[in-house]
Amino acid sequence: MTRRRTVRAKTVAALATAGIVGGGLVLAGPTAANAADCEALGVGSVTATASSSEGPFTANLAVDGNAQTRWGSAFADAEWLALDLGESRDICSVQIDWEAAYGRGYRVQVSDDGSNWTTAATVTAGDGGSDTVEVDAHGRWLRLEGTQRGTGYGYSIFELEVLVGDGGEPPVGEIPGGGDLGPNVHVYDDQTPDSTIQSELDAAFTAQETDQFGAARSQFLFKPGSYDVHAHVGFNTSISGAGRNPDDVTINGGVWADAQWFGGNATQNFWRSVENLAIVPHTGEARWAVSQAAPMRRVHVKGALNLAPSSYGWASGGFIADSKVDGAVRSYSQQQWLSRDSTFGSWEGSVWNMVFSGVEGSPAPHFPNPSHTVLDTSPVTREKPYLYWDGDDWAVFVPSLATNTRGTTWEGGQTPGESIPIDEFYVAKPGDSAERINQALAQGLNLLLTPGIFHVDETIEVDRPGTVVLGLGYATIVNDGGVAAMRVADVDGVKLAGVLFDAGTTHAPVLLEVGEPGASADHSDDPISLHDVFLRVGGAVAGKVDDALVVHADDTLVDHIWSWRGDHGEGIGWNQNTADRGLVVDGDDVTAYGLFVEHFQQYNTVWSGERGRTVFYQSELAYDPPNQAAWMNGATLGWAGYKVADEVDDHQAWGVGVYSYNNVDPSIVTHSAIEAPAKPGIRLRNLLAVSLGGNGIISHVVNDLGDEASGTDTIPSYLASFN
Repeated sequence: MTRRRTVRAKTVAALATAGIVGGGLVLAGPTAANAADCEALGVGSVTATASSSEGPFTANLAVDGNAQTRWGSAFADAEWLALDLGESRDICSVQIDWEAAYGRGYRVQVSDDGSNWTTAATVTAGDGGSDTVEVDAHGRWLRLEGTQRGTGYGYSIFELEVLVGDGGEPPVGEIPGGGDLGPNVHVYDDQTPDSTIQSELDAAFTAQETDQFGAARSQFLFKPGSYDVHAHVGFNTSISGAGRNPDDVTINGGVWADAQWFGGNATQNFWRSVENLAIVPHTGEARWAVSQAAPMRRVHVKGALNLAPSSYGWASGGFIADSKVDGAVRSYSQQQWLSRDSTFGSWEGSVWNMVFSGVEGSPAPHFPNPSHTVLDTSPVTREKPYLYWDGDDWAVFVPSLATNTRGTTWEGGQTPGESIPIDEFYVAKPGDSAERINQALAQGLNLLLTPGIFHVDETIEVDRPGTVVLGLGYATIVNDGGVAAMRVADVDGVKLAGVLFDAGTTHAPVLLEVGEPGASADHSDDPISLHDVFLRVGGAVAGKVDDALVVHADDTLVDHIWSWRGDHGEGIGWNQNTADRGLVVDGDDVTAYGLFVEHFQQYNTVWSGERGRTVFYQSELAYDPPNQAAWMNGATLGWAGYKVADEVDDHQAWGVGVYSYNNVDPSIVTHSAIEAPAKPGIRLRNLLAVSLGGNGIISHVVNDLGDEASGTDTIPSYLASFN
């Protein structure tokens, strides 16, 4: 099994021996190892690289054993010196002999792979000379990352020496909760200069505007206050207020998603979010032109909101919940959208499938053209947990379960629920092993996943009732070796939110499993809930899985997912990113809002539990069957996008759209978009099938009912009701 680093905390009292003036040293993890077991690495046993070098003062001169030579950086704060130790080792301490140009603020970081870094120590009040920073970490790479220069010059080091242990497994002790949020979380308060914030927002957007499948992850957190900035939001980026309520944080300017990067077409504006803040748009109209996996939650738009690109190109979104828009929401070229439990000044526009559940200010029910599916209230809800600043430290707020809801949870008061302090969470960093995460969960800690990519070679097991698992900044879990990435036990009240699961290259039976086969416990008073949970097979790598998400547990609440077998990116092809089904539900009494399930090689969704309810469903069939023979379900032409199992007696769904885009063989026929048994308890409302540009044919909407969807004009075939 691959070793992963551990980081262990030191007490404040021990800092006096660390040579750090003014305190300022923050470590994360349990008690430090015995330094007597550690020794210095010999000269020539490490190689050094650096972010920059000042003329001849190159990185290797800091590890050559000569106290008269030195490395010098460019004259900037964000510079680093990294060492390759040759193999993974236990790291006990770092000894730094500074030249006159020293670091006042810097971080000691470790890595298993040389690209994903975890902070083991932070110094904020260094004064030069010789520093010894005691840590207890494990990794092959070590990096000294500057955050604040002590002079007007760069950083300059005569010698950087690392003391290491014998490389054995680190001792297993109780894992503490809390700790810093890592380098990919940017935290601001109202004393932070707006120019600093704007610069960091712009830098993230420049790096992530087009980088769909890259490793960068960013979370921006604004503490209560008012900020004059404009946030353009790129891939794998989350912008969040850190107040108790949305109006605690005001962005005067905008939080903006547009599509100039893709020729004005927003159909690939995925994996970004905005939450828990108020926006005063500088133009009077905010813009959130997004498609799948791009939620807007707990946002107060003090003006209008446009969901289309500025070019009026297509968008294929989307999801809003627990939000208020004072003016009009303008959907325009959006193909479909779910709005849940919100308040709008008005709504303008309709294309194929607009669904409103518990929305004040929704348009009147009408289907089709305009296609407005309206539920007066949402039958059962729990809003997504969120991180916020609780006066002197971080906490996670968990909203309460509610029934028959309408409008926001926070207008005229505060969202009801429970606050959990950060020290009851294991704050996981990229590079943490599944073994360590499971140890923390077994101790009774909740789990906060900081932004980055987590490779797991064993399944993360969430077994304790009431556990909260919350991801920041599109924290991503990749399953290695064919294991399930995560399994939630058949217990009450687990909340899983804000996590992207990315299938690894070794075939696995399932990516995320909720409950176990045959689960039968009654969770109606405290259901398991999934919020903004996204699953990806292909795009980053050639992922392989049978079922992306399987829900066995009764009463589970699904609050916005996108389960996606990739149609573009890396590792894409009928025989490369293989996956049968995107969502399988065999638990009873499961309620789902905002299901986006696309491109799987058999049924996109199979629902075999009783009394299931789906409010909004969007599905594209697989693009890439090579021919009709490859797209056959026995003697049936193709696989439906939404399948209610033949044995089910009771099922309801509102606003179900299934589309074809067979771009490899446009002549492929799918018999029906939806399959469901014709029984009195099966009630489906406002249904449609679409052939996108005539690429593929869908013969019927449900079973043998509804007209054919075909032709280059992309005109949907509608069916108002089934049963």
